[in-house]
Amino acid sequence: MSSSPHAVAVVDLDAIRDNVGRLVELAGEAAVCAVVKADGYGHGLVPVARAALDGGAGWLGVAFLDEALALRSAGLESPLVAFIVGPGSDLPAALTGQIDVAVGDRARLADLAAAARAVGVPARVHLEADTGLSRGGAPAADWADLVEAAAKAQADGTVSVVGVWSHLACADEPGHPATAGQLAGFAAALELADRAGVHPEVRHLANSAALLTEPAARYDLVRPGIAMYGLSPGPGVAAARFELRPAMTLTSRVALAKRVPGGSGVSYGHRYRTTGETGLALIPLGYGDGIPRAGGGTLEVLLAGARRRIAGTVCMDQFVVDTGADSVGAGDEVVLFGPGSQGEPTADEWADVLGTIGYEIVTRIGPRVARRYLGERP
Repeated sequence: MSSSPHAVAVVDLDAIRDNVGRLVELAGEAAVCAVVKADGYGHGLVPVARAALDGGAGWLGVAFLDEALALRSAGLESPLVAFIVGPGSDLPAALTGQIDVAVGDRARLADLAAAARAVGVPARVHLEADTGLSRGGAPAADWADLVEAAAKAQADGTVSVVGVWSHLACADEPGHPATAGQLAGFAAALELADRAGVHPEVRHLANSAALLTEPAARYDLVRPGIAMYGLSPGPGVAAARFELRPAMTLTSRVALAKRVPGGSGVSYGHRYRTTGETGLALIPLGYGDGIPRAGGGTLEVLLAGARRRIAGTVCMDQFVVDTGADSVGAGDEVVLFGPGSQGEPTADEWADVLGTIGYEIVTRIGPRVARRYLGERP
């Protein structure tokens, strides 16, 4: 990475530690599984995982086995679960690495049992019930077959059922009737598993939103993701309300500043035209770095003490802001989003403007943007 990158995402690891500590408090008796998939939601897989464990998380959760293996390679030894393990995954590596694997059908369970026989290590599995998200997991019609097969595999020593879990569809909308239906469906799935002789160590259902607003969903383990990064799970679940603060601040510096006459068309398509003589500042970040192209004319950044809207189309590597009569020069710092403490927009604000979610804003920040960590520990 260049010593002078065109942009830096500053990640406050103390904010992550504090956020996780707050979530541990809110979780009560439930253990916390810090979800660090997608490179720690764009914040950095290994630094974030370490900070989350420092903050009191007892587990780590990822999407794919390669993420889990990277954490093991970095020396992290906490309980670790991978939620999406499809055909062709390196199951022997998962088993020898003591990585828990989510299972939502009998075919994957059989693959894990075969891998366990091959390497001589039982597969640690979390059986996933589809309680209404209609994404991963076994639907109600297939659930009995899955738990019966798991019970048999556990009896022959190839499988250890560590968890039974499901995922909520509408927890980010507190009071949504789908959540009550899924809570009932999960209770029924647990009861059926118990009757089949499957008694998991942990039962888990709650994501960030449910952890914050739905105590009945907490069970033995909760899985906060976006909340540990200080962003809101949804419009009805504001992070600040729970004393969580954003951990990422995205900054750049003006690459070029100039004056142009009134009537000048700016950027591709001339979707912005100056109304009079004015200053323009070129910011060397674009959709190639994860800045949404749809943000042209709508998103704001903080530059020279004021918020300024992106002028015209966001390009692959750059965008422009109109600085009016203000004195702005090359090298001046631009804050695209952050915690909001200095008047800059937050990632949640950007998401609201674009009709999306804060998750998308931070996870799309690409590898050309350097990461710098505050609060690193030896």
